[in-house]
Amino acid sequence: MLDKFREAKQLEIDSLRKDFMEGRVPAAYQGERPSFVEAIRAKGPGAVIAEFKPASPSKGILRENLNPLDYADMYADNGAAAISVLTEHKYFKGTPDFLFMMNQPGIPLLRKDFIFDPLQVAMTASSPASAVLLIARMCDNATHLSQLIEIARMPGLAPVVEIFDQADLDMAREAGADIIQVNNRNLDTLEISLDQARNFIAQKREDELWICASGISERKQVTEMAQLGYDAVLIGTCLMETDDPAAKLAELTGAK
Repeated sequence: MLDKFREAKQLEIDSLRKDFMEGRVPAAYQGERPSFVEAIRAKGPGAVIAEFKPASPSKGILRENLNPLDYADMYADNGAAAISVLTEHKYFKGTPDFLFMMNQPGIPLLRKDFIFDPLQVAMTASSPASAVLLIARMCDNATHLSQLIEIARMPGLAPVVEIFDQADLDMAREAGADIIQVNNRNLDTLEISLDQARNFIAQKREDELWICASGISERKQVTEMAQLGYDAVLIGTCLMETDDPAAKLAELTGAK
């Protein structure tokens, strides 16, 4: 699955490289970039990162005619610690423009995309994002991942490294990651099991921030992950599919 995502990003990377060779390097964002880690710590354990994604590869279009600005306000008003913003276009119908459209409430934005080239990180730094998702297994090795982590940290982006198995976690740590996102989806079968999160949390270290992603749709699951030691949970699909995302998020965060 990740191979098709890598292929989908190649045109974007080729364009970024052409711009770079011609001297068009995106300048770092000069506005406020609120701390992703501090926002999670303030509402954790079990802080909710609410995700905005118009579509998904497994379910297609999740909702039609979405207004990113409305969702940003709604998420901020109902207890979200941060917002995960899908910027991949082909499979998720996202765009990097969402990062500029959704920063008004002032809570941290996590850019979620398939990022494996340094220029993609530089482009992220030119936006109001506070964090960037790096999927460990999309990198060639720990050195490659470490390079992306260091480039992200220079302008103040928090690098969130996503893992699916033990080899991913080992690579993340070798690369110097300190924010680990455990994805509960099996990439081969696309099945989701919270047992993935339950099993991995035993390896959490004191100086690390851990996020549980995929499969959370009920308050009791948020509470369980918090009790296990997850600093945050990332919730997307159930918020995008419900008719009342504000009420659903308030339920998940315990805001109401």
